Amino acid sequence: MDSEDDMHDANDSADDDFYSGGEAGLAASDDGDADYDFADHDSDDSAELLSHRQQQNYSILSEVDIKQRQEDDINRVSTVLSISKSEACVLLRNYNWSVSKVHDEWFADEDCVRKAVGLPEKCIEMPDDREVTCGICFESCPHGSMSAAACGHPFCSTCWRGYISTAINDGPGCLMLRCPDPSCAAAVGQDMINSLADDEDKEKYGRYLRRSYIEDNRKTKWCPAPGCEYAVEFVMGSGSYDVNCNCSYGFCWNCTEEAHRPVDCATVSKWILKNSAESENMNWILANSKPCPKCKRPIEKNQGCMHITCTPPCKFEFCWLCLGPWSEHGERTGGFYACNRYESARQEGAYDESERRREMAKNSLERYTHYYERWAANQSSRQKALGDLQSLQNEKLEKLSDIQSQPESQLKFIIEAWLQIVECRRVLKWTYAYGFYLPDHEHAKRQFFEYLQGEAESGLERLHQCAEKELQIYLEAESPSKDFNDFRTKLAGLTSVTRNYFENLVRALETGLNDVGPSTSHGTCSKSATSKSLGGKSKSSKNRASNTSSKSGGSTRGVDDGNIWTCDQCTFANPKSARACQACDRQHR
Repeated sequence: MDSEDDMHDANDSADDDFYSGGEAGLAASDDGDADYDFADHDSDDSAELLSHRQQQNYSILSEVDIKQRQEDDINRVSTVLSISKSEACVLLRNYNWSVSKVHDEWFADEDCVRKAVGLPEKCIEMPDDREVTCGICFESCPHGSMSAAACGHPFCSTCWRGYISTAINDGPGCLMLRCPDPSCAAAVGQDMINSLADDEDKEKYGRYLRRSYIEDNRKTKWCPAPGCEYAVEFVMGSGSYDVNCNCSYGFCWNCTEEAHRPVDCATVSKWILKNSAESENMNWILANSKPCPKCKRPIEKNQGCMHITCTPPCKFEFCWLCLGPWSEHGERTGGFYACNRYESARQEGAYDESERRREMAKNSLERYTHYYERWAANQSSRQKALGDLQSLQNEKLEKLSDIQSQPESQLKFIIEAWLQIVECRRVLKWTYAYGFYLPDHEHAKRQFFEYLQGEAESGLERLHQCAEKELQIYLEAESPSKDFNDFRTKLAGLTSVTRNYFENLVRALETGLNDVGPSTSHGTCSKSATSKSLGGKSKSSKNRASNTSSKSGGSTRGVDDGNIWTCDQCTFANPKSARACQACDRQHR
C-alpha cells in the first residue's frame, strides 16, 4: 500500500477523464445517401466499448475479497516483522491498516511502537501455581482455567468471557481491547478472542474487524446504497471520482453522494441543501400570500373577490389589496374587485417596499422552480430508463432475438443505447444544478452553456424516442422485419452522436466554460477545441450570435449561417470551413 502522503499527492494530481468508452469513430458512407451509415460490426463495437468503460480506477470488493486482502496484509506484516499474526493485526488496526506506515514506524522506533499499541517485548507467564487468584472475582481457580494477555495478569475464563462479551456488545471499540487490569495497557489480541469468546461474539468481532479494514483505510469505502454489502477500493490520482458498484448504484467517491460528474461536489452540496431547506418554503409563502393584518398568519388567495375573512378564531375581515378593514370599504372604494385606496397609496409609494420584496421572492422562486422541475424530470426519466433497461435484459432481448431470428450477441447495440440514455440522463440532470448557480452577469458563458445543453438534450431526446418507441414496433412484430438492419444502423448512429454531444458538454463544464470568447460586448460566444470529435479529430471554434441562444433545456436550432452550418443528419453545428460533419462525417452539400 502507498503511504498516506503518497495518496495525498496522488489525489492532488488527479486528472479526470470522462466516457472512456466514447472514442469509437463514425464511419462515413461512400455515397453519403444513407441516413445513418455506420460500421456494421455492432456486436464487436459494443463489446469493445464495454471493455473500454470497464477500465476503472477502482475495484469492487465482496466480503470474500475483504477477508482475503485483510489476511494478506496481516501475513505480510507478520512475515516482515517476525511477529505473530495476532500482534500484526493489533499493529495494523492502530495504524489504520496501512502496511507501509506500520513498517516505517516499527523500523524507526520499535520500542515506542510496542508501548503505544500495547505489545510487550517479552510475553510474561502467569504464576506457576496449582491455584491462581482471579484479579476480577478474587476466586482461587485451577491454573488450567486461567488465562492472561502478554502482560501475564491472570483472570479466570468466566470473567474473561464476560469482559470480552461486554466489550463486543458495546460496539467496535472492542477492537482496541486492553487487559482488564486498570494499571495495564497490554492489548487483547484476536487469538484470545477466538479462544475465550462464544461463537456469537466471535462472529460479531469478525464483522467489526472487517468493517474496520474498510472504514479506517483511506483507500476504501463502503457503497452508500441501502443494504449494499460491497466495498470499493479507489486508486487515487487516476480518473474521475464516479464509482459504479456491482449493486448498480453510482456514487461519487469524494463526497459519497449520487454520481454527479461533471458538477463539482461543492455545487451538489449546495443544491441538495437548497432542495431540503426551508428557505424555499418561506419564499413561496412570501411570494404567494399576505399576512392577516390582525393575527399575522399568512393567507393565500386563490380565487374570489378582494373581501377576505381570516380563519377562526381571528375572523378578521379585510381588503386583500390594501389590507385595511373591510368595514371601511364599499362601492365608494371600488367595490369587491378593486380598491382605489390601494391604487392611490401605491402611487404615493406606500407599498413600494413590500411589493418589491414580494416580487423578488416570486422571481427567485420561479427561477428555482424552473431548474428544479427539469432536474427532477430527468431524474424520473433516468429511473424509468433503468427499469426499461432491466426489463430489456431480463425479458425483451430474448423475445426480440426470437422474433427477428438474430442471436442476442447481435442485439447488444440496443443495450449500449440504453446504457447511454441512463448515463446521459444523469449528466443532464446535474447540468441544471450547474446552470442554477451559474452567475447571471456572465452572459457569454450562460449562452455557451445553454447552447451545449440544448444540443445535448436534443440529441438525447431523439435517441430515447428511437430506443423506446421504434424498438416497440419490432417487439410487437410477428415475423422478422426487413428494415430491422436499418433500425440497427440508426440506433447505433444516434448512440454515437449523442455520446459526442455529451462529451462536448462535460468537457466544457469541467473546464469552467473557459472556451467562451473574450468579447462579451457583442453578445458572442465561441465553442473551441474542447469539443474533440470521437475519431481523434479536434473541433474548430464555433461562433453563435447571442440572439439565437436557446432556452435552458431546449434544443438550439438557430445559428449564424455566416459562420456555422447545421448537419442535416445529426443536427450538429459545424464551422463554415468544415466540409464534413465533425460528429457523423456526413458530407456538407
